[in-house]
Amino acid sequence: MVKRQAIDVIGIDEISEFWDVLTEDQKAYLQANITLQHYKKNELIHSEGEIPTHMMILVRGKVKIYKAGVGGRSQIMRMLKPYEYFGYRAIFASNGYKGYNTNARAFEACSIYLIPAEVISNLLKQNAMLAFSFLQRLAVDLGASDAKIVSLTQKHIRGRLAEALLFLKDNYGLEEDGATINIYLAREDIANLSNMTTSNAIRTLSTFASEKLIALDGRKIKIIDVEKLHKISRMG
Repeated sequence: MVKRQAIDVIGIDEISEFWDVLTEDQKAYLQANITLQHYKKNELIHSEGEIPTHMMILVRGKVKIYKAGVGGRSQIMRMLKPYEYFGYRAIFASNGYKGYNTNARAFEACSIYLIPAEVISNLLKQNAMLAFSFLQRLAVDLGASDAKIVSLTQKHIRGRLAEALLFLKDNYGLEEDGATINIYLAREDIANLSNMTTSNAIRTLSTFASEKLIALDGRKIKIIDVEKLHKISRMG
């Protein structure tokens, strides 16, 4: 899976404050073992069942984490933005022997830092604060996963779609107009993020547009009434 190449001249401190707990020697060890991998749009990064060899840090671009479903449908679990980490849970679970339980695919051309699993393992054994930081990160991920399960199983279509649009707005921000979500998803991706069929996603988006909650321009979605979207999301 991994095609190694020289890392860009970016220090680990510039990636995230997450690594500030490391000693200078540990930072040097980590820096010496990071590689950079570029992925094309729609290229598969890892697949379900594959044995993990690296923890990953998204540097540029966007990545979707999804799980294959019944009848060819997929469920998007997360959409990542730069400087988010992924792949580490599978490493920690039974030392990675169970493999990934999700797929990761480049939503657009992206660059990802790869840290070998054994390097992460060594650092965790040496640095209790780093281990605690990962524990906190896993706890946050678990909380988000629990909330998503409730949303996908209890909210109606309108509530799920409103939540998905707000999630995209909060994670990727808005364009210069202060209204257009700064990521363009196909209707199928919006459906997979909201746990609905593509036809239902198209129909509900059109309904939101007719109610002046959003405006549609191809794949561009402009938020017109964010308060009403929040209300729909809360009511489910």
